[in-house]
Amino acid sequence: MLRLARREPSAVLLAAQLAGVLLYPFMEGHGAGRALFSAFGIAILALVVRAVRSSPGQTWFGVLLALPATVLLIIEAAGGSDALIPWSSGLEAVLYLYAAGGLIAYMLADHVITRDELFAVGATFTLVAWGFAYAYTVCQAVDPHSFTAAVDPSSPRSWMELLFLSFTTLSSTGLSDVVPIRPFARSLVMLEQLAGLAYVAMVVSRLVGLLVLRRAEAD
Repeated sequence: MLRLARREPSAVLLAAQLAGVLLYPFMEGHGAGRALFSAFGIAILALVVRAVRSSPGQTWFGVLLALPATVLLIIEAAGGSDALIPWSSGLEAVLYLYAAGGLIAYMLADHVITRDELFAVGATFTLVAWGFAYAYTVCQAVDPHSFTAAVDPSSPRSWMELLFLSFTTLSSTGLSDVVPIRPFARSLVMLEQLAGLAYVAMVVSRLVGLLVLRRAEAD
């Protein structure tokens, strides 16, 4: 497993992110689930830093963000304090988006498409989705009632709801029942919409073009 993480860190990161999407619904709303998810978050942070290390990004900056976020997650897991969630979420949002930028630089660094770079396409998408979900968490903590939903519209939105909003916004599917209703929340959603369009137009299209060119040269 360690050998695979060194050879293809983007694949391991993508698998861990997708596992989190599937596992978190079973953890949400329970004290033990909160602790488990915090521990899972620590493991994800380690993978994020590992992915940044394999890219042109500065590893020290990733570590600088990951260490305090990890400490806050451990405190949350031990004591279940909701007051620390905005702080850890803010650090994680910056870390995830920074790691996504590092992976994009990694994919654009040359004209040779490797298998790990193909996995990096998916890993970058999930990093951006999780980064904005954490940004939405901070926004909701700073400005309550920033988001509403069809079910229990006056209550704070759960992490899974905000992650669902992030994925649907970034993919431009528009199927989320979670809606931003405060001005700054709408600004964040608009930024994520722009990020999703730019990612497909600039990064994915370039990799597809390089694959087509390589196939044409091989023929």
